[in-house]
Amino acid sequence: MAEAGDKVKIFCKDETLEGVLMPEEDPKFVFVKLGSGYNIGIEKKKIKKINLVKKKTKTKESSFKVTTNKSLPTISILHTGGTIASKVDYEMGGVVASFKTEDLLKMFPELKKIVNINSVFISNMMSEDMRFSDYQKIAAAVQKEIKKGVAGVIIGQGTDTLAITAAAMSFIFENAPIPILIVGSQRSSDRGSSDAGMNLTCSSEFISKTDYKGVAICMHESTADNNCLIMSGTKTRKLHTSRRDAFKVVNDIPIARINYDNRKITWLNKPKNTTGKMVVKDKFEDKVAIIKTHTHMHVDIYEFLNSKKYKGLVLEGTGIGQAPTNTKENLPIYNELKKFIKNGGVIVLTSQCVFGRVHQNIYKNCRRLAEIGVIFGEDMLTETAFIKLAWILGNKIDKKFLNQNMRGEITKRRREDGFLE
Repeated sequence: MAEAGDKVKIFCKDETLEGVLMPEEDPKFVFVKLGSGYNIGIEKKKIKKINLVKKKTKTKESSFKVTTNKSLPTISILHTGGTIASKVDYEMGGVVASFKTEDLLKMFPELKKIVNINSVFISNMMSEDMRFSDYQKIAAAVQKEIKKGVAGVIIGQGTDTLAITAAAMSFIFENAPIPILIVGSQRSSDRGSSDAGMNLTCSSEFISKTDYKGVAICMHESTADNNCLIMSGTKTRKLHTSRRDAFKVVNDIPIARINYDNRKITWLNKPKNTTGKMVVKDKFEDKVAIIKTHTHMHVDIYEFLNSKKYKGLVLEGTGIGQAPTNTKENLPIYNELKKFIKNGGVIVLTSQCVFGRVHQNIYKNCRRLAEIGVIFGEDMLTETAFIKLAWILGNKIDKKFLNQNMRGEITKRRREDGFLE
């Protein structure tokens, strides 16, 4: 009888599938990992028979000694969870996370030719579960590694909120003396199409070969395994659910390109390195929210924010900066926005268009919002504006900086090349 980990051929009514049998998670289904790397569930009532192709072989863990090459720089990889540190384990039911230095080097042996690695465990969590307190834990761990004198830090995280973490680190660290790269993987290491190894390799090459200082993101440039891009921590967004090149720079261009084949690094938009002393401000105001405007809105959600005494709101408006506030049905929304600001709340307006910027003087509706004190967030991404607003309120920084550039989050001049091709 076939067991989890065995290679099997499953004959169904309409098709025949071959793959590795996974542990049973539901008594009504059989789960199989296909050669493509995807796991699928097949209803047992649709299966005619299951043939054993090959029994699983238990591999003995080979001893692995981590050595230090004094001619190479040392970096620290901080783990917060996500696909980047995962490997397949059929006994446990698929993909599991591994955080030891030796396990990383086993999975990605070419790293030891580029850098020495310190592997540091922070957490193992889904990125959507991140809270401001997690950003503070990450920042504290980064500071600890900086004090050790490492050449750079890589923060491994799940990709869904990776860009938001990058924005948080960008505001927390002013004048960071080393590169702090947030790196993820869209596909786990057990799949042939995994991007984990290349993203880690390219980020390590960038740290070892450049003088870059500050926070950035390193991910695939395209679906091919040719290049990775170094992207701004405040101007980057995940724009696709599953593609390996899901991350794109918005209203700007990438910082640099790393060619995976020849390891050549090309600067595309090199920032000036700051020379001042590092300043760390890691406080965030807890009561900050995002509202995405849409047709047929109701006033209730705005009333809720006022009743719960929220202190900050990012209002993601339509187009160049409108919100439903004009008609008889929508006037109560306008009144609640006025009440929010009158009570000391701060509202920053962004656009759901993603690309482009908001402007307060184009349309009457925009002017009406500006008149009551809504701050127009230029070309900031909504998620970046959310982090910046919470950070400014948390650290008691003058709100006048909300529509001024602090960490590359606002570009005053429109770039024709800062849009999708």
